[in-house]
Amino acid sequence: MRTRPLSIALVGNPNTGKSTLFNALAGTRQKVGNYPGVTVEKKTGKTRLADGREVELIDLPGTYSLAPRSPDEMVAVDVLLGREPGEPRPDLVICILDASNLARNLYLFSQVRELGLPVVVALNMIDLAQRRGIGVEIAELERRLGVPVVAIQANKGKGIDALKARLATALDHRDTQATALPPLEVLPTEVRAEVEGVVRALDQVGHPLPRYLAERLLLDPHGQVQRELLEQGEPLAGVLEQVHQARERLKQVGKPVPAIEAMARYEWIGRVLDGVVVSTTPASEPPADAQTTAKVDWSDRLDRVLTHRVWGSLVFLLLMAVMFYAIFQFAVVPMDAIDSGFAWLGDRFEESLPDGALKGLAIDGVLGGVGGVVVFLPQIMILFMFLTILEDCGYLARAAYLADRLLKAIGLSGKSFIPLLSAHACAIPAVMASRVIEERRDRLATILVTPLMSCSARLPVYFLMAGAFLPREGWNGWLQPLAIFSMYAIGWGVAIAAALIFKRSLLKGPTPPFVMELPTYKWPSPVHVVRRMIEEGLRFLRRAGTLILAVSIVVWALLYFPRDAATVEAAYRTEIAMLEQALETLPENDPQRASLQERREELDTIIEGDYQRSSVLGRFGRAIEPVVKPLGWDWRIGVAALASFPAREVVVGVLGVMFDAGEVDAGDEVERVRLGESLRQAQWPDGSPLFTVPVALSIMVFFALCSQCAATLVVIRKETGGWKWAGLTFAYMTGLAYLGALITYQVGTYGFGG
Repeated sequence: MRTRPLSIALVGNPNTGKSTLFNALAGTRQKVGNYPGVTVEKKTGKTRLADGREVELIDLPGTYSLAPRSPDEMVAVDVLLGREPGEPRPDLVICILDASNLARNLYLFSQVRELGLPVVVALNMIDLAQRRGIGVEIAELERRLGVPVVAIQANKGKGIDALKARLATALDHRDTQATALPPLEVLPTEVRAEVEGVVRALDQVGHPLPRYLAERLLLDPHGQVQRELLEQGEPLAGVLEQVHQARERLKQVGKPVPAIEAMARYEWIGRVLDGVVVSTTPASEPPADAQTTAKVDWSDRLDRVLTHRVWGSLVFLLLMAVMFYAIFQFAVVPMDAIDSGFAWLGDRFEESLPDGALKGLAIDGVLGGVGGVVVFLPQIMILFMFLTILEDCGYLARAAYLADRLLKAIGLSGKSFIPLLSAHACAIPAVMASRVIEERRDRLATILVTPLMSCSARLPVYFLMAGAFLPREGWNGWLQPLAIFSMYAIGWGVAIAAALIFKRSLLKGPTPPFVMELPTYKWPSPVHVVRRMIEEGLRFLRRAGTLILAVSIVVWALLYFPRDAATVEAAYRTEIAMLEQALETLPENDPQRASLQERREELDTIIEGDYQRSSVLGRFGRAIEPVVKPLGWDWRIGVAALASFPAREVVVGVLGVMFDAGEVDAGDEVERVRLGESLRQAQWPDGSPLFTVPVALSIMVFFALCSQCAATLVVIRKETGGWKWAGLTFAYMTGLAYLGALITYQVGTYGFGG
């Protein structure tokens, strides 16, 4: 008796409307995760068919073929073959085809048909094909493919009911459809015979594989199947030798691998489409072939501008400027609202909770940790709004094409440019945006260097140090903006060098050519854009929120305990008692009250600073002072750097406490100026100034290169499937930050004369 629900997998090329169809079928009943051990997103949902049955949907990643080159690309094949751990084999496959580009899309279909699963074809974008003068004889296409074919417009919800009805019928006959269909003999007889030989060889060594994987082993010389068998070592060495011999035999008979597969499949596609895809252009107009009209339409003219080396680059820069302006400016109101909301909650806790560890934990630990994560949510949602719109309308592919010319020189592809550029707003969504890079090595290299881009959280540190220690009057006024611009330039320069090193060492390997189909221009679906914004926002909160909260609580505890009030407050009790007595006796309108109250608050700040100096983290800071002293720092700056690990902008507030300036809002320019005054007055024990221009620049360089963002590291862990790459990111960036700060201080001290 069947206990699990029926399941349907969605397969299709990128830009065919697969995700749009998935959203149309599943609605809001979706769940997103990751397949174990890989970075592939696992997207599932539920839908109800025409007969009322509820089925599970599996949205597999968009792909041009089922020839896996990496563990990530292997996931789709394993799911369809029932080899993915914990994932039952789908009962049916929906293969989404673009009606305006059938010749390209049927390549994937021909591979899906070889898997032995029932298939229903969803012929999408039929309206676009009609506008291009392309007609499709659907009944004849269905007869030739041997599977149901349903015309749909996924973005408008047209044909969805008809598709659900055909799915219900296909599921009823799923046990007979796959076996009743004749084998899809696309490959030449010689190739099929060699595949059977590979199957027998694998059986003989006790390592049986599905026939389709044996076919991939033969046809993909550097594919994932061969790579997995190589990892098995000696037991399968004989099989791999037989595969090599089989390839040589095919080469001798004029069927070279891997070229023979593309030749054979496109030959089959040509036979299938002959007479099925026709031109609907009137006879009076120039004739059209099966896939495109002869006339240059508006999209061709637009491509001439958007992919032009000069004009296309200018349009790209303009769009990016608009996007970043929106991310920085449009997010201000919701971010302020979130800040105000958490401030209001903090005030309520301040009023209702007694002084002590519980109040500190609730306000500084829990609310501070959660607020530090949630405040980035508006930026993330706005970024993904733009990315979704640009992707859905077809522009993102053009931008990647333009950027590829520059990035291929350092071993990356054009698809890396958008994540790197968006990291200037926030590295968290930028790392998540790297999912558009299919090649695992390129994606990992992009993720590893993305945190080097100066994000908005670094700006308070830049503004504080540049504003307090660099002159801005007269001809020296250019020093402050130059220093801040230099931090951005340092990030890009180090990122380029790091990418070159990673691509020639840890991520060494042949970089595949940058091949991207330029999709058809179309209007983005507002529903899809909003849904994507919500999905990415919720995913961000789930992925980053939990651990960043835990880290914030740990840092709070290290700064709070042991909280020895008897020792810390003893020196101030007499003065506090006198101040409180005076405030109680003086009339409300007495002018002395203001100065007394100010002194009382100043003592609270001094006491809080003493508490942090005597805390676990403060003591640790004193212990590491010999390590940070070559950077020009004392233990207080070192503690501030350590405390800023959860979020680098925390350093401004910690410096305010450590240097007795009180609590400082990183976004408040007046408070930053006040903190700057306190920093300028700070001294070493010998009375010499602690903060100098070289020290300020040293701090700026350290924060420009250091990975001080727990949320980013958590997202890197999630996106790469483990802590290894997140740990490497933290380690190499911290090392670079220390080295950069050391060189900056030592050279700066020599250049400025101390």
